[in-house]
Amino acid sequence: MTPEAVMDLAYQGMQVTLMMAAPLLLTALLLGLLVSLFQAATQINEMTLSFIPKILGVFTVLIIAGPYLLKLIIDFTHKLFTNIPFMVS
Repeated sequence: MTPEAVMDLAYQGMQVTLMMAAPLLLTALLLGLLVSLFQAATQINEMTLSFIPKILGVFTVLIIAGPYLLKLIIDFTHKLFTNIPFMVS
């Protein structure tokens, strides 16, 4: 296996990881920003107020995007397993 093939495989792995994490992280980021703006506008400084919307939002996005994320990781794993004979030689 050449160093270029290893780097390409690592790049694809990082790309899949980023594509799987992005929807969940962006949802948590946006909901955290909205809750903090709400807290700043109303001067409610309750620390636990930001956790409930984030948890519900991430859970909702996970339910909605779950099939896509599962397909993404299954396709990547299938591609890895089918290319094992070419990686060994």
